[in-house]
Amino acid sequence: MSSRWCTAAHATADGTGGASVSACDRGADQGRPPVSVAMATYNGAAFVAEQVDSILAQLGPEDELVVVDDASTDDTLGVLRSLADDRIRLVESPVNRGYVATFEQALLACRHDLLLLADQDDLWPEGRVDALVVGLERADVVAGNVALLGSGRPLSSPFGAEGWVLRASDSTRHACNVGGVLAGMRPYYGCAMGMRRAALDTALPFPSFLVESHDLWLALVGNLRRSTAHVDDVVVLRRVHDSNETPDRPRGVVPAVRSRVMLLRSVVEISRRQRRSLLNR
Repeated sequence: MSSRWCTAAHATADGTGGASVSACDRGADQGRPPVSVAMATYNGAAFVAEQVDSILAQLGPEDELVVVDDASTDDTLGVLRSLADDRIRLVESPVNRGYVATFEQALLACRHDLLLLADQDDLWPEGRVDALVVGLERADVVAGNVALLGSGRPLSSPFGAEGWVLRASDSTRHACNVGGVLAGMRPYYGCAMGMRRAALDTALPFPSFLVESHDLWLALVGNLRRSTAHVDDVVVLRRVHDSNETPDRPRGVVPAVRSRVMLLRSVVEISRRQRRSLLNR
């Protein structure tokens, strides 16, 4: 394992970083269960190395980073291959299938019981792994908060409200959380989420109608299973740029209606899977 990860700068909200060995020390001590990190990449050469650095700085020798590349046409694969670290497992897709299918493949390729999701262009602040692992001690799905890289400000809601965050006190308000997802008022971001392998029997495979918003699907899975934990911590510093998959502004009426219909279908499908699972016990 290359020693470069133990001298990597840890991410801070203003994006300046700072020399830190504590994150490496925590991971190396492996005083927690091993984790698998599932990342999907596509044409992410510009930022992926910095993101991988911030992830590996918090992983121990028993952890893994599973990267599935969705047939990138830039130098993403070259950058990833240059990061010589035996905790990285790189899977190359021969055809482009979209980020939802790519995340499904990444989750299926993970080996450990605790699964954390990662985008290719954000940064992980120090303490992210610890915070999500603690949440997964009591729930099947965990979600933390996102702040903007550079300013450290929380995200704004689709309607412009400041301070759009998940609150730990809402963790067990499952019906309210489901309603919040359907109304577009709960900031569940896949890049700030994790799950237990036990939840995969409900979560996967993603249904064919799920062409976007795998993160909201996972949030619905956790809440409909009545096993969700919110953590108050900021666990992702989001880099906003022209190629973000998640829109940072409200969409038009027709796309918004289509999205709500897809989420309603998701509630029905997850409930069906839950009933089937109970009957098969």
